[in-house]
Amino acid sequence: MKKVLNISLGSRSFTLEEDAYKRLSEYLEHFRTRLVASSGVPITQNAEVMEDLESRIAELFTQEVGSDGRVVGLDLVERVTRQLGMPDGKPETAPADDWRNSEPKEPVRKKIYRDMENRRIAGVCAGLAAYLDIDVVLTRVLMLVALVAGTAGFWIYIICWIAIPKAVTPTQKCEMNGLEVTAENLAKFAKSNKS
Repeated sequence: MKKVLNISLGSRSFTLEEDAYKRLSEYLEHFRTRLVASSGVPITQNAEVMEDLESRIAELFTQEVGSDGRVVGLDLVERVTRQLGMPDGKPETAPADDWRNSEPKEPVRKKIYRDMENRRIAGVCAGLAAYLDIDVVLTRVLMLVALVAGTAGFWIYIICWIAIPKAVTPTQKCEMNGLEVTAENLAKFAKSNKS
């Protein structure tokens, strides 16, 4: 009989086997270390990335075990850590694992957000450009034409400004750009959060 531990991860409760808990703790510690090394930013500024990572792990655990209280085993922890990877894009263990090609990946669905890093006013045009995969200059020109053509362009912009949320967290920035929420992609956006 294996020992089990109750933990809180990403604001959710899980029951993990002892070896699964040990493996998850090692992964999170390796991730923290590599995040600091790859971004050059102290871990205090990368806390948001760690929170997003824990939330993503919790989401993946919930997809597999549901909320009925089943125990998370070592095999699930291994699968999730392989899927998420490391912030520097290198495998956590030996390169022979080839964890990147082990499971078929479903296409990532983009979500619309206002792009606050490439904004001119409110990030609406930059966010639409990222969502539609077109040049931001084109969206700005089209919005300007709509503004000059009549008041409808103004109201469309105002409504989008109110209705479309900001991309603030690294997870939201990944979703806005159509990138899979992996450790490597989260680390890319952690670098852009330097203050």
